Amino acid sequence: MVELSPFTLADAGVVASWISGPAELANWAGPGFTWPLDDVQLAAYVAEPGRRTWMGVGADGRLVGHASLRLAADGMSARLGRVLVAPDARGQGYGSAFLTLVLTFGFARLGLERVELGVFSHNDSAVRLYERLGFRLAKVLPATDQGSGQSSSALEMSLARADWFPETHRVEP
Repeated sequence: MVELSPFTLADAGVVASWISGPAELANWAGPGFTWPLDDVQLAAYVAEPGRRTWMGVGADGRLVGHASLRLAADGMSARLGRVLVAPDARGQGYGSAFLTLVLTFGFARLGLERVELGVFSHNDSAVRLYERLGFRLAKVLPATDQGSGQSSSALEMSLARADWFPETHRVEP
């Protein structure tokens, strides 16, 4: 259903088109980017040391998702971030299939022991997806303004290699 493809700057316009405004940008990236999202910001993001970034490609060849893993200095853990599913692909299983491949890559190929992430508490669909993939709540951070006038708590979630059961989530690459 989905394959991983390395993110390239040729994909930047597609990713930017999936984000409709400042509030959605803040929801996707926190304070890391400014509106409007552009190629310069995405190029700097992709060039960050230790960051692995992918696009999800559907069986029909269309881009359906974006995500990254930022490796910790020790190489044993990473932070999953900047997860985004194309608006026309949401609710169809692409997010789960895509993230299963990203996590399998992280645990199997990179040898990670833990993957962590942050998600705003109001992003119910993302929280449910992460829980289905095995992530568990590690900490709730106090509510902060996301830069768009909306205040929300952030949830820190974590998935240990020992708790990752790809056979229950596997989508063949």
